[in-house]
Amino acid sequence: MEQIELTGNFEVSRMAMGFWRLKEWNLSPSALLDFVETLLDWGITTFDHADIYGDYSCELLFGEVLKQKPELRQQMQLVSKCGILLPSEKFPGRKINFYDTGYDHIMESVERSLKNLHTNHLDLLLIHRPDPLMNPAETARAFEALHRAGKVLHFGVSNFTPADTEMLQAHLSLPLVTNQVEISPLQLEHFENGNMAWFRKTGMHPMAWSPLGGGKLFNPEDERGLTLYNTLFEIASQKNTRNLTAIVLAWLLKHPAGIIPVLGSGKLNRIKEALQAFDLSLSQEEWFEILVAAQGHRMP
Repeated sequence: MEQIELTGNFEVSRMAMGFWRLKEWNLSPSALLDFVETLLDWGITTFDHADIYGDYSCELLFGEVLKQKPELRQQMQLVSKCGILLPSEKFPGRKINFYDTGYDHIMESVERSLKNLHTNHLDLLLIHRPDPLMNPAETARAFEALHRAGKVLHFGVSNFTPADTEMLQAHLSLPLVTNQVEISPLQLEHFENGNMAWFRKTGMHPMAWSPLGGGKLFNPEDERGLTLYNTLFEIASQKNTRNLTAIVLAWLLKHPAGIIPVLGSGKLNRIKEALQAFDLSLSQEEWFEILVAAQGHRMP
């Protein structure tokens, strides 16, 4: 699989693997090791985590892979996120979900991620969501300190608007290299809020979480979803395939912003289906057919 270069000469795989459901996969340590080694063999080298995933357990589970075979670390790029605090038995004093992008929380979160993942550095750290109480100078101070210490090599954001991103970047000497946002034919928010234009303006390649709409694309729940499903099926049929996953991912890959889909399945056969997107080419008209079905109205 080809790599794509983010700002700062940082290369990641053209598709990333997300581990937010890792706890639900119920894989033994040896089975997870086999899963990760297969992904690496297939060219998926960028692994997406967050401190909160699986009630703060997914990074610990993944860390067992690197505990078993630490030599795999140099073959992968580890991504994590921080800034969301959840009620949990691990943190019994918390009553609600809330955000903290202050210096102390970022530093503590990264130290915990490094310990859980059995690594001495993260390749990429993202602020998980915009924080209405963010002091961008303080967040930037944490980023700079982590970078100086060699504990995080690159930084980015997640679910940010262009204004959110620019606010934080204004206080940083380091470049923000990506914004991980939800993009799929079922989630067009970032085509409408200026983010997709901003990505092309700045050259920032976004990462796309839930690129298949959490499976809803293939199990339509309303008339618009059914129209979109039928459009995907028709285009797939014209290309002599039943692989709707590959059609959707090819739609994302065609966009000039250089979208990096974050896959989420723990089944290798589903990952293999996703990789077939690289063998498909959508015409300009086919791309717009999917967009029109997704937005529910014709282009003006």
